[in-house]
Parts: sequence; structure tokens; C-alpha cells
Amino acid sequence: MSNGDVFLGETIGTAILILFGAGVVAAVVLNYSKAKDAGWVVIAFGWGFGVLAGAYTAAPLSGGHLNPAVTLGIAIDTGDWDQVHIYIAGQMVGAILGAVLCWLVYFAQFQANAEEDKAQPTLGIFSTAPAIRNPVANLITEIIATVGLVLPILAFGLTEGLGTSGTTVLIVSFLVVGIGLSLGGPTGYAINPARDLGPRITHALLPIPNKGTSDWGYAWIPVVGPLIGGALSGLIFNAAF
Repeated sequence: MSNGDVFLGETIGTAILILFGAGVVAAVVLNYSKAKDAGWVVIAFGWGFGVLAGAYTAAPLSGGHLNPAVTLGIAIDTGDWDQVHIYIAGQMVGAILGAVLCWLVYFAQFQANAEEDKAQPTLGIFSTAPAIRNPVANLITEIIATVGLVLPILAFGLTEGLGTSGTTVLIVSFLVVGIGLSLGGPTGYAINPARDLGPRITHALLPIPNKGTSDWGYAWIPVVGPLIGGALSGLIFNAAF
């Protein structure tokens, strides 16, 4: 795959992922949305469908990593680092674009939210935040949850039938739903540095009324934790399989 194909595929695929993922959170939390208060299960499935749509779209061009932690785990497993920076650049650009698209889709709801007497902060639509702020515990959660994503993805590659049938992405999508339902409670399961950092940058830059803080003091955890988890996954896979 050429550098141009990889960058384009990861940009488009990650943009779709974030559009669906941030979009389902906006649908559930913003006032005057038809999905208002639909709940955590809806959010988990929305993110899973975002992986489904984004990864299948990107797969012909780049393989559909959509996540620096996945890219890192694969690089450690294969020893091929030549295009890692291209993958991550595309993922970051795509994450920012996807967040902008989500804002445009829910523009009227963002405006209405600001006009309410008790306007809700909007960062949670774009990025993660812990239920209990404990940096050590939050970091450990993100590391473990990311291993729960990347290690199975590496192992799926050993099952020839999944790749041949094209169902690997479908299985990964359900894996993301499962992680959200089982491990998402403590931190909101970033498990993807681009997924959290790109939309957080977008949130900081967009003219969202009464948007609140972008919480940069926490922002390192959903970046560092998944990267450690991705690296550990590559090392564990090399040692065990």
C-alpha cells in the first residue's frame, strides 16, 4: 500500500469512526435530540457501528487500523515501522475531521444546549473523562482495556477464514461493543489515542457556546494508556503465539 493510500484510507475511515461515535454520544446527551437519554448501551453499539463503517471503508486502502494503538501493536509484532507515521497522521487528521462533522450534524442542538438554564458541558461528546479521577487507576484501566482490543485483533489474524471471508472487521466491531459494555465504566474507554486527542483538539477550537473546559490535565491518560496497551499487546503476541 502506498503512503498516499494509507493516509487517505486512515483519514476517511477514522473520520467515519468519530462521526458515528461522537454522533451517538451527542444524540444521547444533547437537549432536543430524538435519542435523548437513550443510555450507555446505545452509545456502546454506536461506537461499534462506527468501527464497522470506518474500518470496512478504509480496509481496501490502508487495512483500516483507525487507531495508533493498533498500528503500534502491529508494528511491534511485524517489525515493520516504515509507514507507522503515515498511519498515525491519517488517524489524527481523520479524528479531527470526524469531530467537526459531528458538530455540524448537531449544530442546532449545540446551540439549544447553550440556551438552556443548565447548559451541560460538551467535552464528553468529543472525548473521554473518568467517572472517578484517579490518574493511576485511570491509566491502568486504559492499558488493560486496550490490551483487550489489540491483542485479540492480532490473534484474529491467525484465523485464516476470518480474513478470507472479510468478517474480521465485523468481529472487531462487536469486540469494541463488548469493551464498552464491560470495561467502559471507569474512563469511557478511549482505547485509541487519536479517537480522544483529535476530537479534544476540535472541541478546544470550535466555537461551541458555553462549551466548558477541554480538560487538558487529563488528556495525556487516553493517549499514553492506549499506546502502552498497544505496545504490550504486540510484545505479548510475539511471546505467546
